[in-house]
Amino acid sequence: MAKKDVPPRWDRKMQQRLARGEAAALGELYDRFASLVHSLAHRVLGDEKAADGVTREVFTHLWEHPEGYDPKQGPLRSWVAAVTNRMAVQRLRDSETAALTRGESGSPEELESLESRVRRASVAARADYIVHSMPSPLRAALELAYFQRRDYRQTAVDLGVTEDEARRRLRLGLQLLSTAHDAGTPPEPGGAV
Repeated sequence: MAKKDVPPRWDRKMQQRLARGEAAALGELYDRFASLVHSLAHRVLGDEKAADGVTREVFTHLWEHPEGYDPKQGPLRSWVAAVTNRMAVQRLRDSETAALTRGESGSPEELESLESRVRRASVAARADYIVHSMPSPLRAALELAYFQRRDYRQTAVDLGVTEDEARRRLRLGLQLLSTAHDAGTPPEPGGAV
């Protein structure tokens, strides 16, 4: 059995290949994570064109800085998501700040509103990532309960599990989702990712 702190073999090999400058590695990385990167960027920015730009920036960053990924800190997927979130939030801050600067004033209330929007977008993107990354039994239970308005009894019947198991899945899914708010504060600009 593999040790818990050892990243998947693919992650380590990918980092090594990127560090050697293998262009094919970047293509594989893009194939595996482009939809994740784009959807997270779009979730933060709410704009297709801006999300496309962030997607390009993220893969450029991954290509130029493969050493930024520390396998001991977790999976490559999580690092890619963190880089995406940081870059998308920075793009949102930059565009909103520029809009405030062009306007009549950049009052403290407007700047506070900007930071509030950035935090909400960051938390929403993280929650989206958590939901899509959680095990499918937990995700299925949450989708039934919250999108289809099923209670735990109906969820149990729909999933073909006991009521206790349905409650357990919902509780675990909600616990995972609750971490989105805890980690929702974006990293400082220029900080380590």
